[in-house]
Amino acid sequence: MSTARRFRGAAADLAMGARMAVGGGRDGWTRAVLTALGVGIGVALLLLAASVPGALDARQARGDARDDLRMGQELAPAANTLLVSMVETEFRGRPVRGRLVRPEGPDAPVPPGLTRLPAPGEAVVSPALRDVLDSPDGALFAPRLGGARITGTIADDGLAGPGEFAFYAGDDELSTERGATRLDRFGGGLPGEGFGPVLMLLVAVIFVVLLLPIAVFLGAAVRFGGERRDRRLAALRLVGADAVMIRRIAAGEAAAGALLGVAVGGALFALGRQLVPLVTLFDLSVYAADVRPPLPLVAVVAVTVPALAVLVSMVALHAVVVEPLGVTRRGVPARRRLWWRLLLPVVGLALLYPLTGIRDDGSAATRYQVAAGAVLLLVGTVTLLPWATELLVRRLRGGPVGWQLAVRRMQLDSATSARLVNGIAVAVAGTIGLQMLFAGVAREFTTATGQDTSRAQVQVQLPAGPNTAAAVHQLVTAAGVTGATSTLTTIANAGDVLHLRVGDCIALAEFARLDRCADGDVFLVQAPEAAAVAPGATLTVDGLARWRVPADARRVPSRPDPAGWEQRDVLITPAALGGATLGELRGEVFLRLDPDAPDAVEHVRNAAATIDPTLGVTTLTEVRENDRFADVRRGLYIGVVVTLLLIAASMLVGTLEQLRERRRLLAMLVAVGTRRTTLGWSVLWQTAVPVLVGLALAVVFGLGLGAVLLRMVQAPVTVAWPVVGLSVALGALTVLLVAGLSLPMLFRLTRPDGLRTE
Repeated sequence: MSTARRFRGAAADLAMGARMAVGGGRDGWTRAVLTALGVGIGVALLLLAASVPGALDARQARGDARDDLRMGQELAPAANTLLVSMVETEFRGRPVRGRLVRPEGPDAPVPPGLTRLPAPGEAVVSPALRDVLDSPDGALFAPRLGGARITGTIADDGLAGPGEFAFYAGDDELSTERGATRLDRFGGGLPGEGFGPVLMLLVAVIFVVLLLPIAVFLGAAVRFGGERRDRRLAALRLVGADAVMIRRIAAGEAAAGALLGVAVGGALFALGRQLVPLVTLFDLSVYAADVRPPLPLVAVVAVTVPALAVLVSMVALHAVVVEPLGVTRRGVPARRRLWWRLLLPVVGLALLYPLTGIRDDGSAATRYQVAAGAVLLLVGTVTLLPWATELLVRRLRGGPVGWQLAVRRMQLDSATSARLVNGIAVAVAGTIGLQMLFAGVAREFTTATGQDTSRAQVQVQLPAGPNTAAAVHQLVTAAGVTGATSTLTTIANAGDVLHLRVGDCIALAEFARLDRCADGDVFLVQAPEAAAVAPGATLTVDGLARWRVPADARRVPSRPDPAGWEQRDVLITPAALGGATLGELRGEVFLRLDPDAPDAVEHVRNAAATIDPTLGVTTLTEVRENDRFADVRRGLYIGVVVTLLLIAASMLVGTLEQLRERRRLLAMLVAVGTRRTTLGWSVLWQTAVPVLVGLALAVVFGLGLGAVLLRMVQAPVTVAWPVVGLSVALGALTVLLVAGLSLPMLFRLTRPDGLRTE
């Protein structure tokens, strides 16, 4: 046979398969649409994942373009200089980026997103912040703008994302003496903190955990309608088609459905990216234009998905080619072999187990080896799930009618039910392993601050000035403040720098362990590794005034203040000053807030902004997390949420497709007296049994992955069972939700017209 003739024959077989994918009237089109929708959801998620690095780079580029930090740069006032002062605050847990500006000449630089600099008494805000100001909550934030009139909004190129809270306000009192920065341009940015080997390991495993469930479900989606497709191909085999023709027809049918799914996925992605600006997760938002996958990755997805569909179809054709009569008669398939299903996770462990020096080796080759090992280990969940489900259901007997219907269905074809929960099982296994790794390395990226949140929740430090006492009063009387300790401080010199701290006995007890105290007492705090000041010593205060320590001053042991600091202080009660002046004193205030007033800290921030817009309000916390580690953790949470939602949507499509294939059987059961609720329970059990098996395997493989990853970073192997339970519960809830949403379709398919056939 000539090459041209063989080529024409192959093309004809592929074309026949493509026609079969969409042929067969309404039934065929429905099957094609469901397959395309299932594949399309997976493709859309892959395109979204491919867009993430570019979206983050776009956010970073806009942040660098508006950067106004100048480290070590000294500029003289000129016609092209601008004074900028930072106003970093929060509103209900979300950060607010504020800037006060004062031009020093007509050519002062204008930040990106603004057409002109706001004049004194004017402010330009981000659209998200303007929405807050226009809402009933606006009155709670407005005091931080100092009564400025809103004259415009910041354009997109001046914001990190559409959900960011930001503002620029004019202030004609700014000066470098008040801490303002002088600059002649915006942009540049400081070099960011790099990713160490451990964080790179986390990122590599996160990509595996988030993308592998998508690939698994794509493999399941291209098998929608697989039972009926296998019978069609078996019929062709019985009427004379050889094995090569059957494979070509199957390849054409799978490729046609996958290509249609790629087109649907592209449309879903284009539609979904328009909704992206409406969503803010963990203070992260991006513009629709940022969500743009690179063209090479788009091409990879467009080629890989049809190739995966063809590969899955070829693997599933064994029974059709070897025993077509058994497929046509719906015979019980041969028992599955175990040895090759164990081979993949064993190879994955072999790749991961030797890697113990990951802390010192962050090379690309090591990351690829980690990714490959994690993929093979997690794929073990997929390969073992049908075998374990078959092993379980083979021994099940008796029970209610709904249970018996479900068991018999799974005994005939356990793979179809297991195929739908593969994605969830892989996602849960990967999440458990990642959470173990996060918990194991968290100590490296989490620092104990030593702050005592039981004594105070907020700290405010006031600059020196004549109105410090009034400012302290304004803070302690803010709404929601239930208690406060305030002191006035200045710097003294006694051969070494120390603090003079003036306050009542209750306030001074926060800085030293006082056995007794009365107004008029002076205490010398014995701080660790610091020379104590002797009673009677003369101190130079603030470089000018002189003050003599009373001879009866008592030495007392130091005590960490609520912020966790131990200082070498001289503690002075007001009467002990005896009319002496210590110059202008700074204020330090610790505030206790009403736990039943969630906006108490907002009222404190408003009071601080009224005193000085640049005044910082520090919320005390017992631990502080590394920013890069927090970003990686945040990215994981966002990815897990999006992945579970889209896998649930795809699972729902797959469940509906299975019900549609069995609609005549379901309608017949109802026609002979089976209750619809019984069929509902049957569908639930058909989903629940593979879910239980899948989640059990997910726990085993997740714990194994986590143990190996912890060994790689030389961290102790510990299991956070609440995290394991939460991961399993989320997976089970997702599947049960899908089962519940499929019930309306079930009840519709069991109507009498479901008996009609053509």
